[in-house]
Amino acid sequence: MDFSYFFSGIQTDFCLMLLAPLVCAVFRAIFLWRYHTHAIPRQLVASSFRYAFWWGMDFHAYLFLALLICASLPAALSTSFRPYADEVRLVIVTAYLCVLYLAFLGKMIFYYHFHDTFNATIKLALHADKRNFADIFFHQNHGAWILLSLPVYGLLCWACAQALLSLPHLPYATIAPAGGLGRTALNVLCFLLSIVFFYWLRYGGTLNHRKKPEWDDIPPRVKEDTLLAKATMDDLIALELAWRKTVSSAERHTDEEARAVLAPILPADTAPEERDPLTRFKRQTSGPHIKRPSHIFFLFGESHAQAPLDPVYRRLGLMEASLRFRADPHTLAIQHFLSAGMNSRPSLVSLLTGVYDANMELNEMTTFWQKSFASALPHIMHRLGYRIEYWYGGALNHGSMEHFIPAIGFDGWHAGPDICPPQAPKTWLGVHDHIFLNAAADMIEKEADKAPVFHFVYTTSNHGPYHLPFEKYGFDLSRVMKDAPEVAARIARDKKVSRRMASIWYADQALIRFAERMKKDFPDSLIIITGDHSFGALPYEYDVAKRREPTIREAVLTSFAMYHRELTPDMLPSRIGGHMNILPTLLELIAPQGFSYLSPFAPLTQPLSHVVTPYCWETEDTIGDFRSGEAQPLKITDGPLPTEHLVRFQEERDALCELTGWYVRHPELLEQR
Repeated sequence: MDFSYFFSGIQTDFCLMLLAPLVCAVFRAIFLWRYHTHAIPRQLVASSFRYAFWWGMDFHAYLFLALLICASLPAALSTSFRPYADEVRLVIVTAYLCVLYLAFLGKMIFYYHFHDTFNATIKLALHADKRNFADIFFHQNHGAWILLSLPVYGLLCWACAQALLSLPHLPYATIAPAGGLGRTALNVLCFLLSIVFFYWLRYGGTLNHRKKPEWDDIPPRVKEDTLLAKATMDDLIALELAWRKTVSSAERHTDEEARAVLAPILPADTAPEERDPLTRFKRQTSGPHIKRPSHIFFLFGESHAQAPLDPVYRRLGLMEASLRFRADPHTLAIQHFLSAGMNSRPSLVSLLTGVYDANMELNEMTTFWQKSFASALPHIMHRLGYRIEYWYGGALNHGSMEHFIPAIGFDGWHAGPDICPPQAPKTWLGVHDHIFLNAAADMIEKEADKAPVFHFVYTTSNHGPYHLPFEKYGFDLSRVMKDAPEVAARIARDKKVSRRMASIWYADQALIRFAERMKKDFPDSLIIITGDHSFGALPYEYDVAKRREPTIREAVLTSFAMYHRELTPDMLPSRIGGHMNILPTLLELIAPQGFSYLSPFAPLTQPLSHVVTPYCWETEDTIGDFRSGEAQPLKITDGPLPTEHLVRFQEERDALCELTGWYVRHPELLEQR
């Protein structure tokens, strides 16, 4: 074994690997030159290329690893392999660069036809007419010239790689001892560092996986330019993301198939050839039931779940602030409340659009960066005369919200990093809740004369990895869990669980303090508090219940409470509900009699027999999960519940998802902002 061959080899491997980001940069420039419709400032282009370089390393680092394993390491171990090491490198590098070329050509063709880079639509090609593809490729996209360019491009790549092979290297002898234990130790260290270097490259110039470049973290100014943002994503990364995304069946159906799926929820008098099914869900209000508030606050708490509010777990003291807020006789709460999504973005998008996102990621579709639904919350609230403001503790480039939020109809949007001091402590998601909410409250108070205003406020802190300074922010485990000292003593020895419990308490405290401040500032305000989804982090392992697992109800339900000084319990008679019932309820409470709006969902001002989401369903006595096909009694209990295999409302669930898919396939029916 001669380790000097490995040392010189990895230097060559690194130089050859750099050809990949260089080629991608050239392809990126060609893409921008071909499809740009406006001048792009040089600073933004430079920022895009810089971010793309590190993001692209997610794939390019594997080229370095392949060269290391297939050429440098064998050359160090085998004298017979050394004459062929460079040829192996040339083959691997040229093959990879050809793959990049094919991906680039595919992207150029895809953008030509769909005005988008690779997205989930590409999966539909698996079942499309291949002869039609060939016809389009050769007669519309110059397929013959593309095929002829491949060997030319391959030879050029081979020549460039061959030129790099002649570059001088740092000799191993200049840094390594002549022999003995010291040289062996250095050999091992160099090998280990080469592996660390691979991960450093793959994670985009960092060893912290959380800081790895991704779509959400593209520089905000770059992401404001749709074309430049798409160009920032290397083609293989775009392909990977597109392939990971599941294409909903609702996006693939023909109109005839879709109408058959929609039939169970459409009124009986719907025309067979109905083109705009959402218009069949026209409702008229019977109110108003309360005086129209000058300020409406829709507080959307990260992981603000129902389970910690249940009598079974109240002794843990985690939601003492919410319980204080709910003690007001004019605060109405529903204990069996389903979220519109099982994670943050589908819940948010569903609430704002008035139809289920159903994991279609509407916010990432460029169509919904220009248009939206007639059922959208901002659109309807505008008709009532409200100015609509969006407040988020994190950056708006998360989930492409900087495009989606303006398009759906918000008049103003405010991100935590923009409204808080630059040194404000933050997690990877956003500014710590109490700091963000205090900054938002200060701004709202200064603009009190702009009423009526609807504020949608979304927090971020109750999310892993739970590393906030909770004790500094007031969390005292023994005080909070004073009614459960035996549980507190056990949790105190488990720092991870303790931090999770502290996060629930802290986020709830921050949210309710904001609500109480707004309630004091604007006595006529209406305040809605709900979570984006459930929070499965209660310490069942520490005997907080007579079981070690959550019930279906505890695993999927979020919280819901509504306050207005004129609200009375008889105004919300329903025992069950969900996110999508909130907007119809709000309209029934404050809109004038006869106000019309579009919504497939009933208000909570009338008793509901059942609630259906893309993931779960519930009646007044049963709750079920479509994903597992299991159901349990809808009960609050600390003991185990019987589980049965039961699926109800499947047709209604499919129809509600199909409704969204219809407008994904028919964007011409959407409303322009």
